[in-house]
Amino acid sequence: MGERGAAPVPAEELLQQRQRARTLLFPGVKRLLLLQGHAQQRERGLRPLPPRAETVRRGGSLQEGLAAALRDFGAGGMGLSAGSASGCPAPGNAALPARSLRVLLLLLLLLAATRDARAQSEFQTSSVYLWKTGPWGRCMGDECGPGGIQTRAVWCAHAEGWTTLPTNCRQPERPDNQQSCFRVCDWHKELYDWQIGSWNQCRPVLSRSHEKPLECLRGEEGIQTRDIACVQKSNGVPAEDVICEYFEPKPRQEQACLIPCRQDCIVAEFSPWSECSRTCGNGLQHRTRHVVAPPQFGGSACPNLTEFQTCRSSPCSAEESLYSLNVGPWSACSVPHSRQIRQARKRGKSKDKEKDREKAVRDPEARELIKKKRNRNRQNRQENKYWDIQIGYQTRQVTCTHRNGKTAALSFCNQEKLPITFQSCVMTKECQVSEWSEWSPCSKTCFDMTTPKGNRTRSRTIRQLPVGSESECPQLEEAEECVSQGDGVAPCITYGWRATEWTECRVDPLLSQQDKRRGNHTALCGGGVQTRELYCVQANENLLSYLNTLKDKEESQSQSKSKASAAPLLSITFEITASRPVDRKLCTGPLPSTSQLCHVPCPTECETSAWSAWGPCTYESCDDPQAKKGFKLRKRRITNEPTGGTGNCPHLLEAIPCEEPSCYEWRITGLEQCIPDNERPCGPGTQVPAVVCINSDGEEVDRQLCRDAIYPIPVACQAPCPKDCVLSPWSAWSSCSHTCSGKATEGRQVRARSVLAYAGEGGTQCPNSSALQETRSCNEHSCTVYHWQTGPWGQCIEDTSVSAFNSSASWNGEATCSVGMQTRKVICVRVNVGQVGPKKCPESLRPETVRPCLLPCRKDCIVTPFSDWTACPSSCQEGGVMVRKQSRHRVIIQLPANGGRECPDSLFEERECEASPVCHNYRWKTHKWRRCQLVPWYVRQDSPGAQETCGPGLQARAITCRRQDGGQADISECLKYSGPLPPLTQMCQIPCQDDCQFTNWSKFSPCNGDCGGVRTRKRTLVGKSKKKDKCRNSQLYPLIENQFCPCDKYSAQPVGNWSDCILPEGRMEVLLGMKVQGDAKECGQGYRYQAMACYDQDSRLVETSRCNSHGYIEEACIIPCPSDCKLSEWSNWSRCSKSCGSGVKVRSKWLREKPYNGGRPCPKLDHVNQVYEVVPCHSDCSQYIWVTEPWSVCKVTNVDLKENCGEGVQTRKVRCMLNTVDGPSDTVEDYLCDPEEMPLGARKCTLPCPEDCVMSEWGSWSQCSLPCNGSSVRERSAECLRQPDDGKPCPAATEAEACTLNKNCYHYDYNVTDWSTCQLSEKAVCGSGIKTRMLDCVRSDGKSVDLKYCEELGLEKTWQMNTSCVVECPVNCQLSDWSPWSECSQTCGLTGKMIRRRTINQPFQGDGRPCPSQMEQFKPCPVKPCYRWQYGQWSACKVEDAQCGEGTRVRNISCVVYDGSIEDVGKIVDEEFCAEIEPIIDGDKKIILEETCTFPCPGDCYLREWSEWSLCQLTCVNGEDLGFGGIQVRSRAVIVQDLENQHLCPEQALETRPCNDGQCYEYKWMASPWKGSSRTVWCQRSDGLNVTGGCLVMRQPDADRSCNPPCSQPHAYCSETRTCSCEDGYTEVMSSDGTLEQCTLIPVVVIPTMEDKKGDVKTSRAVNPTQPSSNQSGRGRTWFLQPFGPDGRLKTWVYGVAAGAFVLLIFIVSMIYLACKKPKKPQRRQNNRLKPLTLAYDGDADM
Repeated sequence: MGERGAAPVPAEELLQQRQRARTLLFPGVKRLLLLQGHAQQRERGLRPLPPRAETVRRGGSLQEGLAAALRDFGAGGMGLSAGSASGCPAPGNAALPARSLRVLLLLLLLLAATRDARAQSEFQTSSVYLWKTGPWGRCMGDECGPGGIQTRAVWCAHAEGWTTLPTNCRQPERPDNQQSCFRVCDWHKELYDWQIGSWNQCRPVLSRSHEKPLECLRGEEGIQTRDIACVQKSNGVPAEDVICEYFEPKPRQEQACLIPCRQDCIVAEFSPWSECSRTCGNGLQHRTRHVVAPPQFGGSACPNLTEFQTCRSSPCSAEESLYSLNVGPWSACSVPHSRQIRQARKRGKSKDKEKDREKAVRDPEARELIKKKRNRNRQNRQENKYWDIQIGYQTRQVTCTHRNGKTAALSFCNQEKLPITFQSCVMTKECQVSEWSEWSPCSKTCFDMTTPKGNRTRSRTIRQLPVGSESECPQLEEAEECVSQGDGVAPCITYGWRATEWTECRVDPLLSQQDKRRGNHTALCGGGVQTRELYCVQANENLLSYLNTLKDKEESQSQSKSKASAAPLLSITFEITASRPVDRKLCTGPLPSTSQLCHVPCPTECETSAWSAWGPCTYESCDDPQAKKGFKLRKRRITNEPTGGTGNCPHLLEAIPCEEPSCYEWRITGLEQCIPDNERPCGPGTQVPAVVCINSDGEEVDRQLCRDAIYPIPVACQAPCPKDCVLSPWSAWSSCSHTCSGKATEGRQVRARSVLAYAGEGGTQCPNSSALQETRSCNEHSCTVYHWQTGPWGQCIEDTSVSAFNSSASWNGEATCSVGMQTRKVICVRVNVGQVGPKKCPESLRPETVRPCLLPCRKDCIVTPFSDWTACPSSCQEGGVMVRKQSRHRVIIQLPANGGRECPDSLFEERECEASPVCHNYRWKTHKWRRCQLVPWYVRQDSPGAQETCGPGLQARAITCRRQDGGQADISECLKYSGPLPPLTQMCQIPCQDDCQFTNWSKFSPCNGDCGGVRTRKRTLVGKSKKKDKCRNSQLYPLIENQFCPCDKYSAQPVGNWSDCILPEGRMEVLLGMKVQGDAKECGQGYRYQAMACYDQDSRLVETSRCNSHGYIEEACIIPCPSDCKLSEWSNWSRCSKSCGSGVKVRSKWLREKPYNGGRPCPKLDHVNQVYEVVPCHSDCSQYIWVTEPWSVCKVTNVDLKENCGEGVQTRKVRCMLNTVDGPSDTVEDYLCDPEEMPLGARKCTLPCPEDCVMSEWGSWSQCSLPCNGSSVRERSAECLRQPDDGKPCPAATEAEACTLNKNCYHYDYNVTDWSTCQLSEKAVCGSGIKTRMLDCVRSDGKSVDLKYCEELGLEKTWQMNTSCVVECPVNCQLSDWSPWSECSQTCGLTGKMIRRRTINQPFQGDGRPCPSQMEQFKPCPVKPCYRWQYGQWSACKVEDAQCGEGTRVRNISCVVYDGSIEDVGKIVDEEFCAEIEPIIDGDKKIILEETCTFPCPGDCYLREWSEWSLCQLTCVNGEDLGFGGIQVRSRAVIVQDLENQHLCPEQALETRPCNDGQCYEYKWMASPWKGSSRTVWCQRSDGLNVTGGCLVMRQPDADRSCNPPCSQPHAYCSETRTCSCEDGYTEVMSSDGTLEQCTLIPVVVIPTMEDKKGDVKTSRAVNPTQPSSNQSGRGRTWFLQPFGPDGRLKTWVYGVAAGAFVLLIFIVSMIYLACKKPKKPQRRQNNRLKPLTLAYDGDADM
């Protein structure tokens, strides 16, 4: 009660308190409280919140909050009731609903409070942390299929992205990290595949453009989709996409497409109007058109194809019939009533007749015959199980129809004979087939993913053949691809190419024609060609591994030895058969090369140095000196070792027997100074020689070795005293004049000295001149020279005494197998005489006669095993017996060598095949026709004139399949091999009493070749018809027919082009694929062919034999032979361009004949058609040397009579000589020596007086020290030979000069020349060669000097002087042989071709002969006529005995001959020519010669026949096909015969079909020339067809150009610009607003032509241009001069004429002025006649 007096709470605070309290409530309760709160507020206004509610708000315990809330809620309720007493009164039960609601809310709050609090905390957690997953991993597992497992990563992450502990995320919501999956294995590829659906319709993409263009140019872009699913191949059950994606990416499911522009229907022009439908009175005439292109892609429909108009002929004389007899269609075929019903009335009578018949046949034999006949008939009926033929009947209605289409009574159609309303028919039976058989085993019994799959088939049989049905039997056999799989399936045998060993390398195929004519090619070397042969074998890797696994399995399954040994045997057998050659067609891989370049090593010739000088007389061996026998030896060394060893070199040692041999001797190297005797200062004395000890080779050795040699004695000399004569020292001995001494020859040497100073008084006088020269003998040995001569090494013979040798040794690169011995003959030979005794030659130097050798391994011939026998014909033989043979072959893999086993003789074997079974030819056997079956009498008895026992009917027969020998066969055999079924039924006629009966027509009698003869055929009357008069009327019923025999005249004419020039076939021997010497015959005389066609008198193609022709015109032709480039032989090498050091030498070839007809091209020639070869050469600088004689005595020029002394001149001889080992020998031309080095031949000199000092000649200069920098000096010295008298001084004994670069001091360096061209051996054409370069020693002044100058300096040589190189081989193009001629491209006709081809086995290389362009040749086939069956035209629709309704039309088939082209329509010939051709027309076996048709009744509205199919048209843009395929269309137009019946007309019809070989057509507007203000405008297709539709309407040209307002002025017309213009001869006068006011006549100038007699008369007159010209003869030409333009202003040409006239006037005035002016007098000239006439010649010939 105290709480009532509490202070009121403000409204805003009360609302906040309630909002806080609601946060603890369950959401649903919260909504209810909210609603209740609103209601209370609306009813009572705001109420203060109790203070206890603060407990909850301030965060007290949940229980306290609930208790307080409960109290508050209770108090609130109480307050409500109490308050109502003091406030507004209310009913007593008003508080109850509110209280009960509060109690309910409190209970709900109590139940949900705890859970809601927990949910709130969890919600806060889950909104912050989330589970994250990674992608699924690869499916793993032990077994393939659905048992796999795949995993993925799962982790807990904060909302901001970082990873946290998994406990932070809600565990129940944790995603799975593992799932089962399908583990894909490789073999699943054969079980699963993508199933790709067809593309859906192209749907437009929503375009963002605001509006579509007015004119569609290409179409609208669209998108199309398709369904793609991974399915099991066997049953189509869907599977997961990942299985198929394992092998192949998923194909795309959508693609861009194009929705073409809408295409309206396009129709052709109307045909001409038809004739009037009635011959009299009012009728209709029509014209039609057909559809050219159907509407597509939403185009507008076709317009009416028919137009009609009324027509009126002359009035009808008689009344026109309004009624027509109309025949309806035949009803369906019905079965007659059963025999029991029909024969119920006759049963009594027939029983009596049967009893009588049985009584009549009592004879047992007769009964037996009847029984057999019945059995046979029963058998035939069993044969008929395939076609149960039932003959029924069908009827039709005949009505009388009014012109308006209504039916009237038959009496209105007054006609005597009515059409037949019944006929026999065959009951239709559809084809029935059995169920499919099981699939046959797969034809491919092995497993292989690369080769094509196998096939398996299943079949079904016919149970009921179709009878009278349009549809044929379905397919009886079905095949599908298959693959054998599983553990028991062996891998397929694969095939690969194998090759024989390469043949011997041969150079001659690389030779040009010029080289081949040179004869001997045995020693050729260098680059060559070698070939090999390819053959196909089984590649056994897969199968052997399979056999090994099979063996392992068997061993693991069973321990028995027999099973374990089976697999190895199989493997061994397979190894043997693996190399067996098989059919080449089985190898499908690329062909390995069959030829390659190779190299024949060129033999290196032995090269030796020059002979050394003869050595001293020495013992054979200084180690074992014997007796006094000795030899002088000279030697040479091998500078280039030959290919086959040194045994092929010439002898390297020559010997001359000599006396007193010694191994060591003293050699004098010089003489010491002359020492006078008795220690006098001058006078006679001696010179002691300086000596060294040398051996027989001239090498300095220890002096002790010469202890036995004679030591040289001192030489007597003269030391001049003052005033004595002074002589120079002796010169060196000259070279010996002869190399040996004989009877006529003796070697001599000379030396000389000269006078240096004459004697004075009392001095020793100079000797006479003879004492100044000395001579001695030299080379005193005889000229008999001996040497050892060796023969060639013999054959290597196996030496059995030698122990086993390492078989892996190699000798010259070849494998060797054993050691042998070789011997050779060694003899002693005297030069220029012959063999002598061996003692004449030094025995110790005798060459060896025996040496060991290595025998190369024997190579046996290796051949493959024989291939399998080729297959005999597996199918049966047809016709005559042909003997077939089968063959097998083997291939030589390795040819024998080194005495190996020879190859077998036979590489090819053949044998006859066993007789193949004779083919079973099958044929249809037709049995007798059964009786003619009529329409049942109860059907036709009501027809007028019908008779029970006669009339038209149908009869059937049995057909069986028989073998050629008559035995029964299954009907399926005849369906396969015997062509179409013979007819099972035929129309028949049971003749009535009044009918005439005839036999069938006989065949025409033969024509006996008589041109213009007659052939006949006959028939005869049968039975009672013979007696009837009407049947014997030959006019009505002729019994004989005649026909004229054709006059056969044949003419031949050539057809087609000439064939290529074809060489006659020739055989070529082939050894291991290598063509034997000489190229294949590729040129020469051949023949070309042109086919001949034979025609008869009716221009029909016939067999060529009729024209006595073998089918060809033959003409000789020439295939020109290729001629290679021909060059001359190499010229001789030129001399080396330098006489000292490295130069070049050149040789050349020049062009003799250019190549033609595809011969080998020439090498690169220079401007004078030469090809050069330049190689470096080296000239020995000391080869030619200057040789000088001693200086002569100085000849004093100023003669002093008292003393012979003073200045003078002295000379000497200087000669250029060839330098040899023995010294300078022959004098040669001076130009061969270096002119710069030539010594002086004369010099100034001073002859000393008797009392003067005499000096010797200056010695040689000392060496300058390097480098030459100007600081060093060189010196030379002289000796005093005679002391001066009276103590006079001698001149200086030494002389020095500074060393100056390039004057007396030189630097030296090596120089390397350029590489030479690639040098081949003389016998080589190409291949490996050597490039060389030379090393030069070059002085610092640029001069080449001897190499010794550089060698003495020890300069480093780092250059390689030789290097290998390759000259590209000129490989001629090598072609395969021509293939056999192909089958004819056409089996008949004029255009058949046979083709043969060849391939390039070896492309040409380098300068080889190029490949010819012609790689295939064609030859026309002999012309054969083509025959086919062809339909004739349909006859007109014929309705018998009625005016309209359903009738028939017929056509026939005929045999036609044609030339094989599509264009030839053919010409009819006798049917016997098509006897062997199955009657198939346009690919259809079903021949239809008769069909029903409808003949319209008068007044009917009907559809015309279908038009012809239109041309195949593509959907194109700018001539480019859009890929929608071609389409053809045909149409039927509606024909109206009576306007009143238009409402009964059918719709015009349209039919389309897809087609191939379509074309793009364009449509454009065409317009005729204007006629007045109009012209014709039409649309035309690009092939010239005028159409309606197809052209864009917005581009249609104007057809009308009338002016507005119209041109009403006289002589005005409307121009192209739609403005009024004046006619010719009138000028326009325009108004101010630009419109034509009037046309004004303009003057006309008539200029007559030359022919006009009045040509000198010019008239100007006004002419009315609309009137015809009076000048009709055409002599004059009329010009209309119109000075004013259409705007009334002067035209431009008027101004031009005025300006021209003004200029002409000025010119005339000027001319007149000049003519009238007086000329000035010329000045007088003197001596005019003396002035010469000078003419300037300007080049004119007339001068």
